[in-house]
Amino acid sequence: MSAEPRVLLSVANGIALATLNRPDVLNAFDDQMRTELSEVVERVGSDDSIRALILTGAGRGFSAGGDIRGMQARLEQPTGRVADLGWRRQRRIHHMVMQLHGLEKVTIAAVNGPAAGLGADLALCCDFIVAAPEASFVMSFILRGLIPDGGGMYFLPRRVGLSKAKELIFTGRKVSAEEAVSIGMADRLAAPDQLLDEATAWADELTLHSSTALALAKSILDQSFEHSLETVLSAGAQAQAIGYTTEFHRSSVEAFLLRSAERARSRPQE
Repeated sequence: MSAEPRVLLSVANGIALATLNRPDVLNAFDDQMRTELSEVVERVGSDDSIRALILTGAGRGFSAGGDIRGMQARLEQPTGRVADLGWRRQRRIHHMVMQLHGLEKVTIAAVNGPAAGLGADLALCCDFIVAAPEASFVMSFILRGLIPDGGGMYFLPRRVGLSKAKELIFTGRKVSAEEAVSIGMADRLAAPDQLLDEATAWADELTLHSSTALALAKSILDQSFEHSLETVLSAGAQAQAIGYTTEFHRSSVEAFLLRSAERARSRPQE
């Protein structure tokens, strides 16, 4: 394994920044990068002082997706081994995707350049996407005779609708940052020199309130398309019962009642 970290992690004021760090190959994923990203997500998830995770790429790209050299090595394997090795690799990719998707904190992809294949899937896996004007999104799998394997077939239709998702996946065409925002594939545009500042400010805004309530709401929202109204209401009832017990709920209610009493005392007496 390379001594150079494939994923850099820094934390400031409760916001974690994970930077994919293979700029010479547009941050294409190899086994080491996948392992390190999983470790970073696990670390962020276990640190109660961290409120949000921002994912970005070093250099001029977010991530070009899978490493073509890895694909070549797979093709050179004996025919009888290709499916077995591919299945095991898919399992590891899916573990990483599920970790990121299931993180009980706000996740924002700060897309600074091309996001292709698995790179596009990982951006879509995050709760929100902020894109620089130089960013682009390509569901490039079909160009290699493959299908999206990092969750894109789940996340993309939920952002842009089924028909548009099919078009983007079937053609593998490039989507500019401006088009991505216009169709809902991305959420906001930010100038290149303000991309991380914009993502950080948004993360701060999104995490001002109860981390417990946020985590509970996120866990239900992420499954709401698959569940009936009755199931969502039932899950919400259980989550609300937990919310009632938190210190944040108690202190916020007490503060509201105190402000109400102070306003009542300040009103002129008739």
